[in-house]
Amino acid sequence: MKSLLERPAPTATAALTLRRGAARVLIDNWTGTSTVPSRTLYPHQWSWDSAFIAIGLRHLSVRRAQQELESLLTAQWADGRIPHIVFNPAVPHDAYFPSPDFWRSSGAGRAAGAPAAPETSGIVQPPVHALAAWLVHRADPAESERRGFLARVAPHLAAWHEYLLTRRDLGGAGLAAVVHPWEPGMDNSPSWDRALTRVEPTAPDTFRRADLAHGHPADRPTDLDYGRYVRLASDYRDAGYDDRATPFAFAVEDPCFNALLIAGEHALAAIVHELGGDGAIHTERADALTRRMVGRLWDEEAGIFRARDLTDDTLVSQDGVSGLIPLLAPGLPAHITTRLVATLTGPRFSAPASRLVPSYDLTGPAFDAQRYWRGPAWFNTAWLIHRGLSTHGLRKQAENLRQGIVTEAGASDFAEYVDPATGEARGARHFSWTAALTLDLLCADSEEPTA
Repeated sequence: MKSLLERPAPTATAALTLRRGAARVLIDNWTGTSTVPSRTLYPHQWSWDSAFIAIGLRHLSVRRAQQELESLLTAQWADGRIPHIVFNPAVPHDAYFPSPDFWRSSGAGRAAGAPAAPETSGIVQPPVHALAAWLVHRADPAESERRGFLARVAPHLAAWHEYLLTRRDLGGAGLAAVVHPWEPGMDNSPSWDRALTRVEPTAPDTFRRADLAHGHPADRPTDLDYGRYVRLASDYRDAGYDDRATPFAFAVEDPCFNALLIAGEHALAAIVHELGGDGAIHTERADALTRRMVGRLWDEEAGIFRARDLTDDTLVSQDGVSGLIPLLAPGLPAHITTRLVATLTGPRFSAPASRLVPSYDLTGPAFDAQRYWRGPAWFNTAWLIHRGLSTHGLRKQAENLRQGIVTEAGASDFAEYVDPATGEARGARHFSWTAALTLDLLCADSEEPTA
């Protein structure tokens, strides 16, 4: 596959300008080994960010896309987990909180297999990595084979999925659980509110929030929520990041997290097959995970998947974008796919000012158009839903969403997220995954998903 810059220029000047702008964001945010999400708010390497970034980078440089993923995997713990942050030792500790001296991974995580270096966090993020690795390989199979890319990453990806399928099966029903609101990636979604009421917050005067130096308080999680995040993280750290010994005050089965694990298992099956092995076990796992997700997280009356709170074994009553992302699963029953599309295009998730998807039900009691994951529309979740629609052959709906993504990305200067009611840019600008996924959707020969 030719690189983005080697392809014939598109006839539309606007499209060419958008491609160049997206490429510039990724070039500017490259550190030499990986890409930061933002030069201001997020100065380290984030796990699912790097996976999304690699998906876009494959259109600029396949080798750099490979390096993005491989640099992340060097920080994998011996128990298989991929930490959600890999810290850059050159960045001062006060540039981001919680910092390396809070997580203390090399010490507190030693028994769980944390590496001596680099320092990392102790929690995880959604498993986009196998899908990203497969797409990076498909961008230039000859280059991938020459460098042995798949052979190097496959054992890491298998160990990562094994960790999630075993140590994180906290409900005993075969789905992966998250143990902190940062793990599903949708940090302060209203879906976590009820579970978080059980968490005694750390006093706000015992830590300093670096995020407020770069974002308006109205856009960010509240101090009360942040205090609860700190409590959960410190309790996990003090228990040695041991999934079997930690008395989790927060444990949830999230539909987006498990849908990405399903997509990852399908990708891992393709990777193993490409390497000459039998990927059937991964296809079987994906099918089993799909059945379990439907059985435990589908709400027929609401027409959406919902998170399950493992403390009382009930579905939460809030509807977020996470509940639409199971469209990624090719084995969904047809009637569920139909219901999800109806929910996606209905009044709860049809943003009035853009064709993106709000992070929370527009008619819900906790909707907030400004505050982080409590309403704003994000580009990565829209990309996942676009891929899900394409997976099920819903090309008209997928194209409508694709156009919305690229339009809003350009209009917002590649913002972290936008206000769904006005389209106003929110959060960081020149955000890496927004630029990367825009690049992916602008590339006509981007890999089509297959069931």
